[in-house]
Amino acid sequence: MTDSTSGPSILPTLAGCYADHDPNALPVEQAQAIIAAFVTPVQAIEQVALRSALGRILAADIISPINVPAHDNSAMDGYALRSGDLRADRPTTLAVAGTALAGDTATLPVAPGECLRVMTGAVMPEGCDTVIPQELTQAAGDGSIVFEAGLVRAGDNRRFAGEDLQAGTPALPAGLRIRPADLGLLASLGIAEVPVRRRLRVAFFSTGNELRSIGQPLDAGCVYDSNRYTLFGMLSRLGCELIDMGVVRDDPASLEAALRSACEAADAVITSGGVSVGAADYTKQIMATLGDVGFWKIGMRPGRPMAFGRISSNGKSAYLFGLPGNPVAVMVTFYFMARGGLLRMMGAADAPLPLLQVRAQVPIRKKPGRTEYQRGIVSYDAAGLPQVRITGAQGSGILRSMSEANCMVVLAEAQGNVAVGDLVGVMPFDGLV
Repeated sequence: MTDSTSGPSILPTLAGCYADHDPNALPVEQAQAIIAAFVTPVQAIEQVALRSALGRILAADIISPINVPAHDNSAMDGYALRSGDLRADRPTTLAVAGTALAGDTATLPVAPGECLRVMTGAVMPEGCDTVIPQELTQAAGDGSIVFEAGLVRAGDNRRFAGEDLQAGTPALPAGLRIRPADLGLLASLGIAEVPVRRRLRVAFFSTGNELRSIGQPLDAGCVYDSNRYTLFGMLSRLGCELIDMGVVRDDPASLEAALRSACEAADAVITSGGVSVGAADYTKQIMATLGDVGFWKIGMRPGRPMAFGRISSNGKSAYLFGLPGNPVAVMVTFYFMARGGLLRMMGAADAPLPLLQVRAQVPIRKKPGRTEYQRGIVSYDAAGLPQVRITGAQGSGILRSMSEANCMVVLAEAQGNVAVGDLVGVMPFDGLV
């Protein structure tokens, strides 16, 4: 939900930057680039407690206030010593001056020919620069230890102050989505609160007179609305604040009211259905009257029809992603079109999804001329090498194909048929869905 801006449309200008732009056959990469150039991040910033920061987007660089570790320390249990005392021609024998535990604020003095028993994390005694692991030593029987030549080199098993992070250097960058390891890193710096972008508010609804919500009777010719539940799951994984507006009927008044209400309450609006050329698809004309919206036929399968732009009502505006109605097409266009735009709105740094190269286990049919996203299953052959097969029928209404799959097989626009053993691009669902 942002303040509405007036002025000429900029979406056609962005699209026109591509010399071969054709709204009837827009390549995937161009559509993604237009979306990335059109949307802007939310500006509001919040300070949140560390335990509430998981999954949030950092709004500023985090600078380390301290050295980590704060002191030179031992990397393991053993004996701290002076490397000058190491003998290269015979065993080294050293007198044990005492013991230092992790957390001790002072250590005993260590003279030449002596060592100090240290636990992992203990501060290195002054003058000592090496640690010999205790399992490599033997007791000499008179308060000394002995160990063979060549078991340790100068500087071994010693951590330097600031080795992990130095005071005044960046610890985490703005735009990072905070992960469990990042929470631990922030805690190690003594940071209790961090600045994060406000959660993105996303309103979503399905369109269609044939749709019924769970719990309603399923009349002849009707289907249960699954798209809102997959959108709920995908948006929840992104960490968005959700506004579920239910099912909206295919009539102009209902659609306009829903779109106006959505853009007055949210930063982004996602619809499913109503962006093709069907007789009852009023969404296209209403979106066009409410704002700067482009309607595309993208060179992809599934998910060819899509609307994108910004709509306004009563001085408020929101970015709009009008997705197709078929269940698989909704998920594919969300992941490969809407997701990147939403992350940019959230202030997240660009992080392309991983595309692995895996050998095809079975032939895959594909005509050149559009990007295809086929649902696949990665398994491992007898040699332990990954291989991929598609789940079967790839129709855009077969939602079961997404549930059975563990990856998306990404077949580039110029790609033709795939033979057994050919390498294909695979995008794992783990971390995506």
